[in-house]
Amino acid sequence: MENIQNMLSALPDLLLPWYDENKRDLPWRKNIDPYRVWVSEIMLQQTRVEAAKSYYIRFLEQLPTVRDLACCSEEKLLKLWEGLGYYSRAKNMQKGAKQILELGGFPDSAENLKKICGVGEYTAGAVASIAFGKPSPAVDGNVVRVLSRFLGDARPDKVLRPEYTTLLAPVYPEKRCGDFTQSLMELGAIVCTPRSPSCSSCPLSALCKTKGDSLPLKKEKPERKISDLTLFVFFDHKGIWLEKRESGVLNGMWQFFNTQGTLSSSDAEKYLKEKGLNHFTIGKSKSHKHVFTHLIWNMTAYPVFTQENLSSLTGFSSLQYFTKRETLGEISLPSAFRWCLSLCSF
Repeated sequence: MENIQNMLSALPDLLLPWYDENKRDLPWRKNIDPYRVWVSEIMLQQTRVEAAKSYYIRFLEQLPTVRDLACCSEEKLLKLWEGLGYYSRAKNMQKGAKQILELGGFPDSAENLKKICGVGEYTAGAVASIAFGKPSPAVDGNVVRVLSRFLGDARPDKVLRPEYTTLLAPVYPEKRCGDFTQSLMELGAIVCTPRSPSCSSCPLSALCKTKGDSLPLKKEKPERKISDLTLFVFFDHKGIWLEKRESGVLNGMWQFFNTQGTLSSSDAEKYLKEKGLNHFTIGKSKSHKHVFTHLIWNMTAYPVFTQENLSSLTGFSSLQYFTKRETLGEISLPSAFRWCLSLCSF
């Protein structure tokens, strides 16, 4: 253990000069206000850096303060989040914003930050160290990868995360805590990458026990569950009909009316008539596969032109009508369903 602590103690002197010369120019590094740091860290969960940049800038333009986030409508929030996926992150962040307002501002310690909705060990450490300069480690997948290779540690991730969080705290420098946190993340993102790390240009290479990508040990990913869905894209000349999902993935988000299984054109037409729809024209179907982390949807979508008031029909009472302008500009439609808009000729 003493040797491990000695190796970790060498990290600030090795990493900070490297970070000064090699850090990427990222929008969330220009202002370390705790709100902005928090937003960036939530966005970067399950989202690549390059993909998050434009979302971050747009989000902060529309919601520049924690009060703006707490008070905005859920529809506006989800529209700003549209395309980032894992929408529960945005909903929890808004709940957290309301908590922060009640507290009178951001807690400045990792321990108290963890009491905010949606803030776990990693995010609390990141905000505390980057925004408040506290020696609070933020151990994500990048940091686990860097340290497991650096120390030659082949134990499983679930053991390493809490242990590295404990071991890193004493080695934080008195100043530049936030930069030290980010230097570890940055090394894992651009040098000590999952595959083919650039060991020859790594500032830790001389002390590294692994010098390669053999660690951390690769976990077997569980097989994704596969579901077949038939979607009905109801529309007229001015707009479309949508409903809100009531359970499962994307719960609370807008979707097109759908049913389990893959229906042929004739079966789809029969299904709609059995549900109570009489006056409609069904078009040629289009197929699409949408992949989630643990789930695959094989979707078959039929465009259905109708001028009936669907919400007045028992079989379609969950549907709500939206104009073309609302659909394209205001309503948050997840990418799992947004591709269906190409079937509408409104």
